Amino acid sequence: LGGRGGPPALFSSDTSVQGTNDDAQVSKLSCAKAGYFRDDFISFFVKKSARRSPLINRGYFARHTALRQLLVDFLRRAGPDAQVLSLGAGFDTAWWQIAQDQPDLLPARYLEVDFKEVTKRKAAIVSGQPKLLDPLRAANRACGSGSGGGSGSAGAEDGAGGGAGGATAASPGQQGRVGDVAAAAVAGPGNESGNGDRGNSGGGVHVDVAGGAVRSQRYSLLPVDMSEDLSNLDAAVASAGLDPSLPTYLLSECVLVYMDAADSAAVVRWAAARFARSAALVVYEQLNPGDAFGRQMCSNLESRGCPLRGVGSTPTLQAHEERMTHNGWQVATSRTMDNIYQTCLPPDVKQRAERLEVFDEYEEWHMMMD
Repeated sequence: LGGRGGPPALFSSDTSVQGTNDDAQVSKLSCAKAGYFRDDFISFFVKKSARRSPLINRGYFARHTALRQLLVDFLRRAGPDAQVLSLGAGFDTAWWQIAQDQPDLLPARYLEVDFKEVTKRKAAIVSGQPKLLDPLRAANRACGSGSGGGSGSAGAEDGAGGGAGGATAASPGQQGRVGDVAAAAVAGPGNESGNGDRGNSGGGVHVDVAGGAVRSQRYSLLPVDMSEDLSNLDAAVASAGLDPSLPTYLLSECVLVYMDAADSAAVVRWAAARFARSAALVVYEQLNPGDAFGRQMCSNLESRGCPLRGVGSTPTLQAHEERMTHNGWQVATSRTMDNIYQTCLPPDVKQRAERLEVFDEYEEWHMMMD
C-alpha cells in the first residue's frame, strides 16, 4: 500500500522523524473515538488527545482497515505457526487488538522493532499498565508456558497459501495523500533475560525499560536501528524466537521511505533471504512526489525535519514492485489506496464509516487516495 501520508517512522536517527509516531497515535485515537474502528489500547500511548478532521479520520480508517484485513487474511491462511515481524512498529497496538478480538488468530510469535528511544517509551508504558501486561500473561498461559522468548517451533509447512504472500504499500497520513498504494504482493523467495528497570513483570513477561525491551512467549519488543547494521535485526529475530522456516508476515508501515534508497533496498533483500521459505512483505508508504500534491507533501515533511529520503527511488507503483523483485522477492503487486478502498474494503464497513461524520472534502479525499 503506498500513499502520501507522514505517519509512524523508523530508521532515521532524526528525532523529528521518530516524533511522527506520536502524531500517528493521536490521529488513530481520534479515529477510534469517532467510532471508525475499535482500539481499546491506543489511549495508553497518547498523552494529549486531539480531534482530527473528518478527512484525516476517514484516511486513517481506510489505512487501518486495509492493513488489518491483509494481516488477518495472512494469519488465517498460515495457521497456528504464523509469525509477524513489524518493522518500525512505533506504538502500534495490533497485537493487543488481535489478542482481544480474535485470540484464535494470535500468531505464534510477534516481534516489533524500532529505535531504542521509541521502544524504551513503549516498554515503560507496557510495564505500568495492567491492561497491556495481562493479555501478554494470558497468552503465555494459553500456550502452556510462562517463559519468555523461547525458540521457534519446528516442523514448518508451506503456510500462507503454499508460500505465496501478499504485500502492499499505502499511506493515508496527515500531511500527504492517503492513498497511492504501492501494494507489493510478495511471494516468498525461491537472549537476554530482560532484567532492567522493571525486571520480570510476572507471568513470563520480562520488561527491561532501560533496554527498551519486552519479552514474552508470544510477543516481543526489541530496539533495532536497521540503518546501521542488519546483523542487529538478525539478533532480534533470533532473540524473539522467530523461525525463518515458518510463514512470516513482515510489515513496513511508512518506514522504508524515511531511509536512503540503498538502506531500504538492503532491508527488502534481507527479508527475502532471511524468510526464504514462506513470507509476505507488506509496505505502505508515500508515492508520486513529483506532482503538485506530492511536492507540497515533501516540502511539509522536510520543514518538520522529516525528509522522505527514499521517495525519489520509489515514486511509482511500478518502482515499488521493482524494488521487491530486484531484491529477492518472486512476485510483487501494487495498488493505490483509492483502488483498495473502492474494490477491497467490505461495502458494509465503508458505508457505516461514511455515515459517522459530515464529510464534504471529496476533492481532497480523491487527491489523497489516488
